[in-house]
Amino acid sequence: MNSPRSILFIAFLVVSFFLYQSWLIDTAPGTQPVQQQQTTIPTADTSVPLATSETAVPEATSLGQQPSAPTTINVSQQRIRVETDLLNVEIDPLGGDIVMAQLTQFGRTQDSVERFELLHPAANNLYIAQSGLVGTHGTDTAEGRPMFYVEQFAYELSGDRLEVPLSLQLDDGSTITKIFIFTAGSYAVDVVYNITNASGEHKQLQFYAQLKQIIATSSGNMMMPTYRGAAYSWDQDRYEKYSFDDMRDARLNRSTEKGWVAMLEHYFVSAWIPRTAGTKSLYSRVINGDQAIIGLQYPVTVIAPGASAEIRSTLFIGPKDQDAMELVAEDLNLTVDYGFLWWLAQPIFKLLQFLQNFLVNWGLSIIAVTIIIKMLLYPLTKKQYVSMAKMRMIQPKLTALRERYGDDRQKMSQAMMKLYKDEKVNPLGGCLPMLLQLPIFLALYWVLLESVELRHAPLFLWIEDLSAKDPFYILPLLMGASMFVMQKLQPTPATDPMQQKILQYMPVIFTVFFLWFPSGLVLYWLSNNLITIAQMQWIYRGLEKQGMMERRKK
Repeated sequence: MNSPRSILFIAFLVVSFFLYQSWLIDTAPGTQPVQQQQTTIPTADTSVPLATSETAVPEATSLGQQPSAPTTINVSQQRIRVETDLLNVEIDPLGGDIVMAQLTQFGRTQDSVERFELLHPAANNLYIAQSGLVGTHGTDTAEGRPMFYVEQFAYELSGDRLEVPLSLQLDDGSTITKIFIFTAGSYAVDVVYNITNASGEHKQLQFYAQLKQIIATSSGNMMMPTYRGAAYSWDQDRYEKYSFDDMRDARLNRSTEKGWVAMLEHYFVSAWIPRTAGTKSLYSRVINGDQAIIGLQYPVTVIAPGASAEIRSTLFIGPKDQDAMELVAEDLNLTVDYGFLWWLAQPIFKLLQFLQNFLVNWGLSIIAVTIIIKMLLYPLTKKQYVSMAKMRMIQPKLTALRERYGDDRQKMSQAMMKLYKDEKVNPLGGCLPMLLQLPIFLALYWVLLESVELRHAPLFLWIEDLSAKDPFYILPLLMGASMFVMQKLQPTPATDPMQQKILQYMPVIFTVFFLWFPSGLVLYWLSNNLITIAQMQWIYRGLEKQGMMERRKK
């Protein structure tokens, strides 16, 4: 295997990888069906969880029988509006659900005045975060959901913390206060239920929290596939995707001490995180054929007469900011999915972050990372180029062998092996460094694809978004030209004419593929090629001088 053949092999691996990723996004393996307890589930039910454990309430008020106003998507006309430094949120007093959430630091598109809206109640694009109390004495019953009383319909964060209370007075004198707590500089919203039992009996109820959205197809293309669907974390798996197709095939039913449930899309995530001890149930449903639900349910809370109880949970609605998510929940940062090369992508991302603090431009940081990687790989790279240089030097002898033996492949191979041995040339010497570059390339690909920090991050001039393709295809064309120059510096393989023609078209083939790659990734590959050309020239000239000196001595 000589160096040009290894290029063909690398190209095959790259193309195969992206074909595999595209297939994986569309046909992700589903969770195996699990046995669930039987519950009566009216077809009208669309918003509350199923009874999935032995602690389920009696069938007359079972979780599976709760109707839901959110099912019909008829939210209240007057909603509670909350503004913070990072979020604009709307809460529906009916049920106390968050039905709209804008991220004020993110535009809907490049240079857009409109803010990115993660949660929205539109019937054709439903995506909301629900929570409530079910069970024997729950407020979410078969008759409907509670209408909370609020003192005002507009709140604005002016300090470090803002509380938005929703209150409910029950017929027996008991009170329930649902409090949304917003914190400056945070995408995490704490949801707290304060319950006082003024009745003469023990109250039993269960808290549930769920995310519901219209099922959508995955976005992106073969070169930039992105996942849209659910995910969860539990005791036996830190992070597991759970696609919409999985939900259709089998309902999720997990019992866990810790974990969370989430809905993912490119760069953004919403997630419910439990804040209580005990065994929680994770569940999923698909209703009306096009609405996906993933949620969690607490164990039964028992409140004695005259006693009070507090039930806490956290809703994260924001970008896939790894640092921010690490502060909210264990393993929530894994929703930034770097694939099987996460162990390599994580340090590359950390290095990018570190360099960004000084260079203040993600494009320059990518170039700096390229330089650092090339420096680290230089010892191996030098061996590769020395091997390639020696292959260039013996090209006349290889040509002579080809002319001497013609189509006699056996004699040709034997003569080539003898020549390699006499000249101390290792034809495999150029393969290892190229193979080492492949996982680095793929890891950086996932970093650029998944890291929200690079969303709409400019380089200069016409490159306004390093996470998107070059709008004028200038970088891919420059990359293709650099590959052509590199090819000219490499030894011509002693192979059949057909393989030589394929190699000649490799720069064109790679250029076509890179037309749809994120411009940040093309920038990395272009920078890598330019540095490689400089290193090749430096090493080749050094070897030529060394050869001239040795010939003079002889």
